[in-house]
Amino acid sequence: MTSRQTSSLGIYVQILIIIAIVIVVNIISSFVFTDVDLTDDNRFTLSKSTRDIVESADDNVTIRILLEGEFPAGFKRLQTSVKDMMTKFRGINGKIVYEFEDPNDGVATVVEKRRKQLIEDNIIPVNLSYSDGTQFVQKPVFPFAIITYKGRKFIINLLEEQKPGDDEEEILNNSIALLEYKFANTFQMMQSQKMKNILITQGNGELEEGQLFRLESELRKFHKVGLVSLDSLIRLDSTIDLVIVAAPKTAFTLQNQFKLDQYLMDGGKIIWLIEKFETSLDSINKYQFYVPVENNNGLDDMLFKYGVRVMPDLIMDLECSQIPQVIGMAGDKPQTRLFPWPYHLAVASANNHPIVKNIDRVNMFFPSTIDTLKTHSDIKKTILLKSSKYSRSQLAPVRLTFEILKTQPDPQKFNSGNRPVAVLLEGKFESFFNNRLTPDFQNVLDQIGVRFKESSKPSAKQLIVSDADFAKNLVNNSSGVTEDIGYNKWERRYYKGNKDFVLNSVEYMLNGEQVLEARSKEIKLRLLDGVKTRSERLKWQLINVVLPVVLLAIFGFIYQIIRRRKYAGKSIQ
Repeated sequence: MTSRQTSSLGIYVQILIIIAIVIVVNIISSFVFTDVDLTDDNRFTLSKSTRDIVESADDNVTIRILLEGEFPAGFKRLQTSVKDMMTKFRGINGKIVYEFEDPNDGVATVVEKRRKQLIEDNIIPVNLSYSDGTQFVQKPVFPFAIITYKGRKFIINLLEEQKPGDDEEEILNNSIALLEYKFANTFQMMQSQKMKNILITQGNGELEEGQLFRLESELRKFHKVGLVSLDSLIRLDSTIDLVIVAAPKTAFTLQNQFKLDQYLMDGGKIIWLIEKFETSLDSINKYQFYVPVENNNGLDDMLFKYGVRVMPDLIMDLECSQIPQVIGMAGDKPQTRLFPWPYHLAVASANNHPIVKNIDRVNMFFPSTIDTLKTHSDIKKTILLKSSKYSRSQLAPVRLTFEILKTQPDPQKFNSGNRPVAVLLEGKFESFFNNRLTPDFQNVLDQIGVRFKESSKPSAKQLIVSDADFAKNLVNNSSGVTEDIGYNKWERRYYKGNKDFVLNSVEYMLNGEQVLEARSKEIKLRLLDGVKTRSERLKWQLINVVLPVVLLAIFGFIYQIIRRRKYAGKSIQ
């Protein structure tokens, strides 16, 4: 055998070995999944709580994702992200089976029947319009996942709602960022034996049902929600997982205060949305000035006992939203312009607590300062939101007028900032009724079989926010149509932080930090420079398409030269 034949045989053997290695690696990789996340925002890494929740599923989980098919680049990114997440879930728990489906695939009659079935499950398509390079395409898209577990069905909307003025790329980016939270939250809900019960109090001038419609709708996706007057209940027992008191304006009776106090002592959770004053822009417009009246809700002493005090003041902040003012007339039509209104704060959180981590600004209306107090019991106090350093407060009585908009505010006068507007209390609370029970009250408790608790379980939590309007939705009185939480009708924009803050607060009260870590994950949107992309398009096309071919040709040419020199002059044996 010649040396050339021996050399050729060696090359064939090497090729076979490489092929064998590739086959073995592929076989192993089909059973073992692993990856390395090199991104600085850990976008491809599941949080520990998510892994624990997915791993704890003890029965078969079937996931149908209705995102099969061809999509433009943005939707393709969402599709790819869902596929990556399903692969990770499958690697964590072998009981998870997933498949991607195209609801638009098949003959017209089959597609129409399938769409009707999906719509019956409240799976509404999104009309997607894009160009495929040759023509303009319009087709309905169903960005949903359907999860089946132990005979129960759960539906996840994978695409965030797009509101007027929202950028499509940002919506898709937010949708991708929230994928882990949505799946983790659904996995948690489907494994729980029962839905959590949330009670929203009524009967003391709280926000009306129409103003809470959007909040209630969001909470009903995973929990049971009821608007109930405390007068109709004998007591609040442990079957109630969370109580929300939203902007009471009339005083709670002693009996209802006792119900709330003893519910807290039993390890309950309460969110207090307290508006210290009755404020009104309409009144300022009508009377040129307005002195807000303090709401007498009867809760000051009770909250003082628990460790906080909502101060009788109004915060002014240079970081604020805007309101319209008339600046002139054009014929018989008034001309308006937006002016910064320092009583409507745009609060940015610098806290890393799961409730407020990575959320956008929260638009708050006439909030007051929350003062934290020393208590006998050990209570952890966390300031979640506070005004900017360019803020100050005005003690009551306050004279509200639009005259302040006529002059530029002096930043040097806004120098008492960082005033707390949302405070979380956790720990063992002392009852407000300690040493206050009268013999008659005690006899009533004995007759109905209620035992008085002097201190709370360590699991008790309270969240106090000195504003409630941030969590309500606007209602069109003539049509009944509601806007989403956080919509500012004057700026015609949504403050996404409003909705995130209230929903995160509820989630934390009910489940702690379990899935909030996934919700607070931030994926940075790195958009290309559109102008530069268009101007340098040909250059990068040549680099990505032509350059690899040229390099391959050069490599082949050099290889042939080396090979000829190596075997030149060798005689055949």
